[in-house]
Amino acid sequence: MSSKITILQMNDLHGYMEPHPELFWDGEKPIFKEAGGLARITSVIEEARAQNRGGVIALDNGDTIHGTYPVVASKGESIKQILNKMAFDAWTAHWDFAYDVPYLKKFTDDLDYPLLAINCYNKDNDELTFQPYRIIERKGIRVAVIGIAATIVDKVMPEGFHTGVRLTLGEEELQKWVKYVRGEERAQLVIVLSHLGYPQELKMLSRVNDIDVFLSGHTHNRVRKASVVNNAVIIQSGCHGSFVGKIDLNVSSEGKVKDFDHRLIHIDSTINEDEEVYNLVESGIDPYRDMLNETVGVTKTDLHRNLVMECPMDNLLMQALLDYSGADLAFSNGWRYGAPIPKGPIRMEDLWNIIPVNPPVSICEITGQEVWDMMEMNLERTFARDPYDQMGGYVKRCMGLNLYFKVENPKGTRINRLFINGKTYRPDKKYKVCYVTRQGVRPGFGSKKEDLEVKAIEVLKQYLGKNESVEAPLRNTIVPI
Repeated sequence: MSSKITILQMNDLHGYMEPHPELFWDGEKPIFKEAGGLARITSVIEEARAQNRGGVIALDNGDTIHGTYPVVASKGESIKQILNKMAFDAWTAHWDFAYDVPYLKKFTDDLDYPLLAINCYNKDNDELTFQPYRIIERKGIRVAVIGIAATIVDKVMPEGFHTGVRLTLGEEELQKWVKYVRGEERAQLVIVLSHLGYPQELKMLSRVNDIDVFLSGHTHNRVRKASVVNNAVIIQSGCHGSFVGKIDLNVSSEGKVKDFDHRLIHIDSTINEDEEVYNLVESGIDPYRDMLNETVGVTKTDLHRNLVMECPMDNLLMQALLDYSGADLAFSNGWRYGAPIPKGPIRMEDLWNIIPVNPPVSICEITGQEVWDMMEMNLERTFARDPYDQMGGYVKRCMGLNLYFKVENPKGTRINRLFINGKTYRPDKKYKVCYVTRQGVRPGFGSKKEDLEVKAIEVLKQYLGKNESVEAPLRNTIVPI
């Protein structure tokens, strides 16, 4: 006799409570369709529960309570009641650490389900900060869900994210906890809920046995066909709540997965909105609606972050920084999050989606050799041969330079040519730089660093206000050769 166990995945929501534009590739060009919305996702979850009573597990991979203005301004309060209504069974975290660890623990205490992380430890006593796993019973099957938080929280994120805690990769812990739940907890089915990134998780899954399902997060992969690695099913389901992953497992009474069916569900307008969640979303956004709806400019370029080397959305940000500062170069982090802005009006909501942390604009001096070395470090963190050495998002966003590199070369040898302001870089020359966040110009690079009085959102707004319309084309800033 066998049972159907349904697993639903939401990953990398980044605070997107409402439907929004999402980019889809159509042959050689991008197109934009409406996607997402927590009211629709709730309907998908509720329909699955109705169709498979007592057999559904809903899980959230984290990057949930940060990313849009209403969620950031309220430190997640605007979404908390909605998450409880959606009734997930567990979650893990990354940007959710942004408000500090004590706040995240308090927020989690208010949820009806636990935050799971086998790899986050208190520095003062080396005990786990969060619960490592949860046991759930579905249709007589004992299921263990084990969580892994983003290991980069204490490696590339601001200090406030990880004060008092340290994070490991989690491979050794995963070996231990899988063995523990299989033995001491008599788990028949093991699910891993992770926020390490798809490449890292594929490697980890190949090295850790006795896992049945691995839910991946962090890298925004839209996995349309599940992979099977080391006898386990692994998926990831996009970002911004634009998709939900669904796995139907055919499980024997002993907990053996006999076969499975996977579907990546596009959350579109054909899905009815749950009325209660719709009203909760409206209540969460209404206090900010007038400000967010203010039109502040017009773009003639589709703005998005769906490219690894450079992207139009961050080119707009770099243009604004250079216009404000008169610097030679501009740098920002290679963030993945941020729903696209199709050609047309730009609203304040869009600016907050581009850079929800709204950091101060910073300036410094940097030598040509430091630019070279900083970009070599960034290319290694993006394209490292060993997935465990990959950290952060896409390639650092830049303007004022043109860099040509070999992806396949080893660490420290990728850059072939570097031009700054159209001329071959000079190693000893000092260049003026404008940047945002410590990830723009990392510690150890640059001198005479100074935070200006103005913040990123204001600089973007001023730049748009100076121009009847803006364009932000790709400039061959970072080119693999």
